Amino acid sequence: VQLQASGGGLVQAGGSLRLSCAASGRTFSSSTVGWFRQAPGKERDFVAAIRWNVGSTYYTDSVKGRFTISTDNAKNTIYLQLNSLKPEDTAVYYCSARWGVYRDYGVESQALYDYWGQGTQVTVSS
Repeated sequence: VQLQASGGGLVQAGGSLRLSCAASGRTFSSSTVGWFRQAPGKERDFVAAIRWNVGSTYYTDSVKGRFTISTDNAKNTIYLQLNSLKPEDTAVYYCSARWGVYRDYGVESQALYDYWGQGTQVTVSS
């Protein structure tokens, strides 16, 4: 399984971007997909997650109301819509996935995920 993240770019504060995460080799059915981000000199942090089959979504507090995670079954793709972007949103964004039922980690934990994409850079200028 390979995950491919795309859609990053340079945008002014207040602007929008849509990130995509596509999977090859497997459908996202029965998966939990998470987005994380890592700013320069900082640890990689949880941003959002979705449980594909039930549609439950999760967000870190700093992005609630601005970011939206969604699925496209036909395209086997996860989207992360980034609105009202702020300079502090600047980071490399990674998508990640885990298939099946789990009870060992929460969706906000990197340890939950077995597969990771290569990351896409989001830069927000002030």
